[in-house]
Amino acid sequence: MSYRIKMSEERAGGLTAELYAICKVTSQLVQQPETHFREVYADTGQRQIKFTLDNDSVMLEPGILSYAQGRLNFQVVQQQAGNFLSRAVRSAGSGESAFGTLVSGTGVLWTEPTRKHFIFAVMEGQDSMLIDDRAYYAAQGSLRLSTHTHKKVQGALSGNGLMQPRLDGAGLFVIESPVSVHEVEVLDVRAGETVTVDGDMMLMYSGTMDPQLGPLVRGLRNAARSGEGLVYTLHGPGQVFLTPTHISAGSLA
Repeated sequence: MSYRIKMSEERAGGLTAELYAICKVTSQLVQQPETHFREVYADTGQRQIKFTLDNDSVMLEPGILSYAQGRLNFQVVQQQAGNFLSRAVRSAGSGESAFGTLVSGTGVLWTEPTRKHFIFAVMEGQDSMLIDDRAYYAAQGSLRLSTHTHKKVQGALSGNGLMQPRLDGAGLFVIESPVSVHEVEVLDVRAGETVTVDGDMMLMYSGTMDPQLGPLVRGLRNAARSGEGLVYTLHGPGQVFLTPTHISAGSLA
């Protein structure tokens, strides 16, 4: 048998997101002092997200819906200029169409089981966030979704590509992460300070920051000596969310 056990919850307006672990159940014979069977839970490593809508809406990444119940409306939205989904970012320039699922109304929906980690976050009205193009999962309908285009062509060769998803406004959003939320390192960068980082290690960063993409050092000879490829240089103020343990483990997909 398998059960879903709730791990965390986040709420904003009429949208609630809950993270569940899927666990296998076995019976264990126990004597203390009477002999009986006790249920033992073993984590399978799979996760599911439950969204509860109370007259609200959520935009889902394509293909993640498992099932839903309630007074809900479903709309397939083609991503056009000014909007994004990670599939649209990945297929930029390929001529492929990308679609998302906008769910609105009152009811409950579950996403497909996955072995990915998830991070829930709530943005305030004046916030903005740039997200790794592989990390976007879902966002409340009150958030404005768009595509940020890096000014430098070198950005196309970085881990995040030439374009990145951008969120603006107030609301709840969910991103996929290669590591658990406890392993994510948050850097608070003050005005006048910079952060230099490999793009594959960066999960998201504040829209207030001014990112530049290029070689770590100037000059072809110096770049070869440094052993580094293209890196992000972000100028504060703002916050940067990193996944350093994922890189060190060598498990980057």
